[in-house]
Amino acid sequence: MKASPRGLDWFQDARFGMFVHWGLYALVGRGEWHMFSDRVPPARYRQLADHFYGGEWDAARLADLALEAGQRYITITARHHDGFALFDTALSDFKVTKSPFGRDVLAELADACRERGLGLGVYLSLVDWSHPGYRDWRDNDAWNSYREYLFGQVREVCTQYGPLVQLWLDGDWPHATFSREHPGFFAGRADFHYPQLYAAVHAAQPDAVIVNNRHSTLLPGEDIQCFEGDVNPAQASGEIPAETCMAMDASWGYVPHDQVRRTAGQLVAGLARVAGYGSNLLLNVGPTQSGSVPASQSARLRGMGGWLLEHGEAIYGTRMGYGSGQGWTSTRREGTDYILLTTAAPEITVPLPDPDRFPWVQAIGDRVQSTTVRDGQLHVVLAPGDYPGVVKLT
Repeated sequence: MKASPRGLDWFQDARFGMFVHWGLYALVGRGEWHMFSDRVPPARYRQLADHFYGGEWDAARLADLALEAGQRYITITARHHDGFALFDTALSDFKVTKSPFGRDVLAELADACRERGLGLGVYLSLVDWSHPGYRDWRDNDAWNSYREYLFGQVREVCTQYGPLVQLWLDGDWPHATFSREHPGFFAGRADFHYPQLYAAVHAAQPDAVIVNNRHSTLLPGEDIQCFEGDVNPAQASGEIPAETCMAMDASWGYVPHDQVRRTAGQLVAGLARVAGYGSNLLLNVGPTQSGSVPASQSARLRGMGGWLLEHGEAIYGTRMGYGSGQGWTSTRREGTDYILLTTAAPEITVPLPDPDRFPWVQAIGDRVQSTTVRDGQLHVVLAPGDYPGVVKLT
């Protein structure tokens, strides 16, 4: 059982989404793995919920920011590895509605997305460091109890928050050694009953794609090949829909001393690169402990949105292009090829998709200064700038 053709087409056409990592870990400012990396006992970690106020959280403002960035969907960490739920689950008291904040974050975001025509995705971790059944996964009864809880939360998010565009699962890494080295934090070779889980998701949300960040080949029922950090060209065939999740900075969850690693132009180049390999980009923001997106992240998202207003036809609705190389990549849509020039050099020569055909060449935007076709290649002169230039071939 797979996502519907309509859901798969919509997802691939969207090409650009927002990832949101927010939770109790924002209060500490040491990243979303704080509970594991600092070995915080569950009882002590739960006390953070008493200080979760989220006074600046505004789902409408977040959705407006996604629109300004040119993003087509938002996927939020409804529950990360720490076990704290940002929705009003009936299966646990370790949830946002039991904190001083007291509101269902996922419900508010679902409403905001629906009102603006944005898709909603839900991240749900397969890990729960606060659930005793997960931590004691080697005991069959304990693991069965945890798996029932996991299936129940999947059922909740798939039936109580309207249409979803994706369910994003995380925490099962079959090739990672660290998960076997820390059995109290990771469930090793435990059986998640994926066939039953995926069948339940597809039945409840037929248009939603399933992403499982296993860092491995797809299992039956999974719809999207997932890459983390950057696309893997060796695995990106263009035949299997793909999504690349990427942090804007060094961390996913809020870290106040996080260093800005990528400019808006570099992030656009990243979007161009993954699109050239037939992949969506799910670009992360990490709201502060109060719930607002850091100003540096908001500014760069708006910069990306400005570029997409002029060059978006080279991204939205496209599929894997005819080739990529040093400083360039390409996308294709309905017989039209787009060459996205990510080089910082003042000029570049790129092979054409068909060296025997002389194409009509059109520059999009003002970064491309001139183009010359000769001997099956395109020579482009570029103005200085941080953002990619785009050439359209028809």
